[in-house]
Amino acid sequence: MRWSPDSWRRCEARQQPDYPDADALAAAERELSAYPPLVSIEEIDALGTALAEVQAGRAFLLQGGDCAESFAEFSAATIDANVALLGAMADRIAAASGLPVIRVGRMAGQFAKPRSAALELQGGLALPAYRGDIVNGIAFETAARRPDPERMFRAYAQAAATLARLRARAPGLYTSHEALLLPFEEPLVRIDPASGRAFASSAHFLWIGDRTRFPGSAHVEFARGLANPIGLKCGPTLASDMLPRLLDILDPARVPGRITLIARMGHGRVAEALPPLIRAVAREGHPVLWSCDPMHGNTVRAEAGYKTRPLPLILAETRAFFAAAWAEGAACGGLHFEMTGQDVAECTSGAEPLSAADMADRYHSHCDPRLNPAQAMALAELVAGEMAAREAALA
Repeated sequence: MRWSPDSWRRCEARQQPDYPDADALAAAERELSAYPPLVSIEEIDALGTALAEVQAGRAFLLQGGDCAESFAEFSAATIDANVALLGAMADRIAAASGLPVIRVGRMAGQFAKPRSAALELQGGLALPAYRGDIVNGIAFETAARRPDPERMFRAYAQAAATLARLRARAPGLYTSHEALLLPFEEPLVRIDPASGRAFASSAHFLWIGDRTRFPGSAHVEFARGLANPIGLKCGPTLASDMLPRLLDILDPARVPGRITLIARMGHGRVAEALPPLIRAVAREGHPVLWSCDPMHGNTVRAEAGYKTRPLPLILAETRAFFAAAWAEGAACGGLHFEMTGQDVAECTSGAEPLSAADMADRYHSHCDPRLNPAQAMALAELVAGEMAAREAALA
């Protein structure tokens, strides 16, 4: 099938909202297609070059930020706090490893979220699941949960404002998000007049989630024609014979820096599930960067009903990832995580569970639990130690 920005529409598109007004959606898409690009092809190419350096072992990738950006919590202070925390983590890892750290934020576009079920049931009432502020509202009310294409305009405006602040305060920081909501992503595809290449102007780096990465996927079809670096989440259900097929689709030219494979196994499954994937990719000779997402496989439900993630499990998966990847001789040098510069109580730090009072006061995530600054720095400290030990072993 010949690629075009809309060729994904001929494929299976999972995790898309059911917009009740098709005409309103089409009108929103037409309007967005005339908006200025949020990022440039020059910035995208610079990131691709930087990721090739990471893949070659000459740099490290640090990719982090909000689980899901929200309209309600948007502020300059929130942006600055997240940027400062990402910078502090990068500085610690750089000091330990002696490598430059490429910072990529989960920001300026991380608004859409996949859901395990299309409907949410409360007290006998079933409403559409909350899919992120770009789609609908988090309040369990009929009007709020109705998917509204007008929300895409507010998401675009917030992303543009965030990028303006980043360019003023942190010009070396790139942006990324899961390319989930395809009616938002397609209108923002642009063609570089100099080279004729198509690129997603919504972010520098896009990734395909664990629920939408399969042959025949609309998300894979959309991503394969873009010049942007592409991430692919690799969960424990991904078969080792399937991953090379996906790489053949997404990177047939085998371009260094093009593909980042983001392992998200769960702390107890890394040693078993990761090596077969690494070996399958190596046999086919695909150039990839392996990055560790220690968050998504370690989510549990607290007694108060909140989702949480125990920091010890996050640290355990990170250790297991580096051990398994280095044992296989893989190009691994990345960390993908969810954090916030705010003093939240969403992830647990030790044996003591978070109290219901703590969560009621300091649980602010609209979707999944994030590391707070102290927890994020503990993760950075672990990675710094792993990288330093690796450098010493290779010296």
